[in-house]
Amino acid sequence: MAQQIKVGITIGDINGVGLEVIIKTLSDPKIYANSIPVIYGSSKAISFHKKVSGKPDFNYLAVKNAAEAKPKKVNVINCWSEEVNIELGEKNQNGGKYALLSLEAAMTDLKDGKIDVLVTAPINKDCVKEAGFEFAGHTEYLAHKTGKDDMLMFMVAGDLRVGVVTGHVPLKKVAELVTPEAVERKLRMMLASLREDFLIPKPRIAVLGLNPHAGDRGTIGDEEMEIINPVITKLRDEGELIYGSYSADGFFGSSNVKIFDAILSMYHDQGLTGFKSISFDEGVNFTAGLPIVRTSPDHGTAFDIAGKNKASERSFRNAYYLACDVYKNRKRYKELHENPLKPQTTSK
Repeated sequence: MAQQIKVGITIGDINGVGLEVIIKTLSDPKIYANSIPVIYGSSKAISFHKKVSGKPDFNYLAVKNAAEAKPKKVNVINCWSEEVNIELGEKNQNGGKYALLSLEAAMTDLKDGKIDVLVTAPINKDCVKEAGFEFAGHTEYLAHKTGKDDMLMFMVAGDLRVGVVTGHVPLKKVAELVTPEAVERKLRMMLASLREDFLIPKPRIAVLGLNPHAGDRGTIGDEEMEIINPVITKLRDEGELIYGSYSADGFFGSSNVKIFDAILSMYHDQGLTGFKSISFDEGVNFTAGLPIVRTSPDHGTAFDIAGKNKASERSFRNAYYLACDVYKNRKRYKELHENPLKPQTTSK
């Protein structure tokens, strides 16, 4: 029998579409073939959302802890007992407060090894900030909790993988944060993730420039010539298949996207605009470079459609499956390198 991976799920903002896409995802019986879902939230909140999600017959089992989680069941750990007023589509402190209770409980169990991977539903940054959240987002919180100074935001949709050098920072600060050290650090994280998390032994990576037209040989900025390209040359001299720097607009509009295993962009919107244009409603946010496995859908709380049964679960479903695949791939990679004569297999 295949290993049953325990998948911890946080519910995100109770006033958004998080529980809707969770319920829709877990309504597919194929989910339970190799995994055991464990939702950190509230039975009452789930009961409320299943009615507005068009899944009134959605069943779940309340358990006291992850050790009690049963196969072929939706397991729910109640992180609070009080009645909560759910206001679909509303941005308020309640949404942030209970999203944090869910996240803290799941992260504790993940660090303690009680669950294997974590899939997080969307939070609203304003709401969690009002509730006392001190981080720019999930990614920064997870890095802090696992004792890491850095990580890689890695957007994944099938064979399309896009990482960023700078994440949730104001655009006016991007140029000063794009340093040779930062570019090299992110490239090495990306190489390690492609090998260990995706089992690609010799990855091909494209690197985007910072400026329009990748600086046009210094005419529109010199960051490519002075910062980015020397790092590419350094890693190529080590035998890595890294190419660039490419102009972002032309790159995403060309067939080049298909011939690389991953793309490193310089800042958030540069990479994510191209990524979401190609894979909207399908993409997954994977936090690479951490000792734990965490994924999330690439959309937000979508307050505008909350409670209208319009939210697509495709991105969340993909996040769920990717978390399981990465977990299995890491085990295979470790086994392969501990037993180098053992044939390598893929996750497909």
